Amino acid sequence: MTETRAIETDIGGPLESAAPADGLWHRLESTIFGAGGIVVLLAVWEALPRIVTLSAGTKLFFTTPSQIAETLWQMFATGSIWVPLSVSASGFALGLGLAVVAGLPLGVLIGRSPTLNAMLDPFITAFNATPRLVFLPLIMLWFGLGLWAKVIVVFIGALFPILINTYEGVRNADKTLINVVRSFGANEWDVARLVVVPNAMPYIVAGLRLAIGRAVLGVVVAEFFGSESGLGVMMVQAAGQYHVDKVFAGLIVFAGLSLIMTAAVQVLENRLTLWRPQRAGGE
Repeated sequence: MTETRAIETDIGGPLESAAPADGLWHRLESTIFGAGGIVVLLAVWEALPRIVTLSAGTKLFFTTPSQIAETLWQMFATGSIWVPLSVSASGFALGLGLAVVAGLPLGVLIGRSPTLNAMLDPFITAFNATPRLVFLPLIMLWFGLGLWAKVIVVFIGALFPILINTYEGVRNADKTLINVVRSFGANEWDVARLVVVPNAMPYIVAGLRLAIGRAVLGVVVAEFFGSESGLGVMMVQAAGQYHVDKVFAGLIVFAGLSLIMTAAVQVLENRLTLWRPQRAGGE
């Protein structure tokens, strides 16, 4: 009996400890493979320009992750990036903020009013289908090359994703909940506040995510073709001087700005999920 217990203990010990390890691997598997893929990509990127330069015998217009990291560090350490970053961030924030202020209430109004929908839908469809780049010459002519030209470009790019997604969310609001609220004597404002807007929140959040990408694109386009300062202008000047590492540094900052804003929208979505009314029974 003593030997049997010893065998069972010896066998059971490793089996019991293997289960948590297996669960840990499943939890970390995607992270490990994702990080490994990034490391491999950076390693290939680091080595490839050196190999190509040696084989070609001349210095080509390549850069490496280590050079980009060093350039970014120097730009932040010396403070040379703060002025162009503040200019780009100001245009981005003002344009996106105006798009939210205008797009959300207009989307709710159009979604709740068949008359407004019939009147404005042709214009919204036409402007949404028109490439934003065609407005740039007129915007530069009317607003010059300063901050407000950039704000208008960002506003035009970010407005329609918010407006159209809000409209779709309002149109797909739960009719049963609307009738229940109305049966208690609620007016149109109460219906919109208590049912329509909370039910449309997933659509609104999706519109905000799309609007962030359009807003960043608007900043880049405005600064590439019609601005006096900003990260985009810095990237264009760096490209003209063949500083490829500085161009990539500006690209990384723009990408970081997009990721931060998208993460902020995700946090907002998680907080607003509790606000959404639910049907009885958890449906």
